[in-house]
Amino acid sequence: MGEEPYKRWSQRLGRVAPGLPKLLAYKKTDFLPDVIAGLSIGSVAIPVGVAYSQLAGVNAAVGLYSSILPLLAYAIFGTSRQLIIGPDAAVCALIASATLPLTGDRPELYGTIVCALTFFTGMLCVAASFLKLGGLADFLSKPILVGFLNGVALSIALGQVGKILGFDTTAAGIFPRVIEIVSKMGLTHWPTLGLSAALLGVLLLSPRILSKFPAALLALLIGALTVKILNLEAVGVRTIGAVPSGFPSLRFPRFPLDLLPGVLAEAVGLALISFSSMMLTARSFASKRRYEIDSDREFAALGVANLASAFSRGFAVTGADSRTAVNDSSGGRTQLAGVIAAAVVATVVVFFTGPLRYVPMAALGSVLLVAAFSLFDIATLKTLYHIDRREFALSMLATLGVVAVGAVKAIVVVVLLAVVRFVRLVSRPKVEILGKVEGFPGLHSIERHESATSIPGLLLFRFNAPIVFFNAEYFRREALAAAEAVGPSLKWFVIDMIPITMMDATGLYAADDLIARLANRGIVFATAGRLTERTVWARKHIPGAPDILRFPTLRAAVKTYTRKVLPVQNCA
Repeated sequence: MGEEPYKRWSQRLGRVAPGLPKLLAYKKTDFLPDVIAGLSIGSVAIPVGVAYSQLAGVNAAVGLYSSILPLLAYAIFGTSRQLIIGPDAAVCALIASATLPLTGDRPELYGTIVCALTFFTGMLCVAASFLKLGGLADFLSKPILVGFLNGVALSIALGQVGKILGFDTTAAGIFPRVIEIVSKMGLTHWPTLGLSAALLGVLLLSPRILSKFPAALLALLIGALTVKILNLEAVGVRTIGAVPSGFPSLRFPRFPLDLLPGVLAEAVGLALISFSSMMLTARSFASKRRYEIDSDREFAALGVANLASAFSRGFAVTGADSRTAVNDSSGGRTQLAGVIAAAVVATVVVFFTGPLRYVPMAALGSVLLVAAFSLFDIATLKTLYHIDRREFALSMLATLGVVAVGAVKAIVVVVLLAVVRFVRLVSRPKVEILGKVEGFPGLHSIERHESATSIPGLLLFRFNAPIVFFNAEYFRREALAAAEAVGPSLKWFVIDMIPITMMDATGLYAADDLIARLANRGIVFATAGRLTERTVWARKHIPGAPDILRFPTLRAAVKTYTRKVLPVQNCA
């Protein structure tokens, strides 16, 4: 195949599977760094997969299954060179919260519903990609997402207290769980608590002493060896038990059709949260390494990864920030690092699941507790507090939503907060009166500059949004209020058209009413900017509409006013 046909073929293939052409054109110089990174990722993915299985409420093997085919799928369909797909603490907590109510009095369906939920999450992500909904990644703002994840982190942390203390907790919700834990403190199993304290010490100290060795893997190894050598099972220390070996047979998820509406409803929230979380991770590392990712294709890649997980009896996955960080710090250069990590996990699943039966529940609880604290983002909350108190309050509301109604129902709260925030920003945009500032060229907001001065008789008005049905009345009201504030000395009202990207019919009628009211007072209405756009101020369609002045720039409007009107006004 010639070079040109190959190039065209590669481009067509890249439209469907962006990662495949890169893997086919792999550079040998990248191989060793990718192998090292892949081994490092795999060593972290194994303990995380086992621990997060417990969080999702399924067998430990399911977390390992979820770390194999999804990685391969993302390597083929993803656009990030570094992102690692796999189990995530927040998503696993959502899976458990979504699945438990659906099982009702049929707990034997739990694993089946988890697979079905994963399948429909994948299908929704793929459909969203075809509909070009990658912009949804921007819909949940960082304050809202941070607040939501902080609430989930609290829920995860409380869920591990029982494992660490050695007793079961069954209450749902944060406050009921706190009450249950306090009431059961007398049931603390001291050998379990002692082992938990030791393993928490390992998790906290090993990054300082053995920075190259995964802390979670070390904690699980020490926990399993301690249980085996000291025979702690005999004194009541619980372990995860037997883990099935071998790779599962691929099959289509089956579940009772009467559960379809509930599964679909939960899958929508899961898809939105997992995609938003993944894009935060993918974009941060892409920015660090100076390359671009395609959000619509990322939606498809996440969908295919979840479908792969569902067919291999896994649970829902997303971008894993900790494993992506390991990939980056280990020098991973391409998607092959994820493929090698998948091979490492697959090797353990096939040949080395036997020792996993000795891993104590206390070790899993300790790993998840540390993961929950790492998920809780206090630094961003402090930053938000200093940037904008309203954004900080919005983040805290998202956290309280999780505390009050639970993680799954809080998704609705989070989406409503995002919608309210969007409507608030667009329907009530910033309105500015412009003037001159000594020492600065151009025109600037009088509100933001104490030394700014306005030109007598001239009002320069800026409305920072399109003028459409949901803010047209606000625009008219604010413009009239600004004119009233100037008083009878006002001669010209000039609006800056640059921020006004469009006007619908409601906006045009609101503008016409404004112009008519100003004309009745003898005030000249003028526009500045967007002079050549036919869609702006289509006043010929409104019968009896008075003429308006048009200028290419604000500077031109000011120059004309000062030359023609200001001298006459001064003389008067």
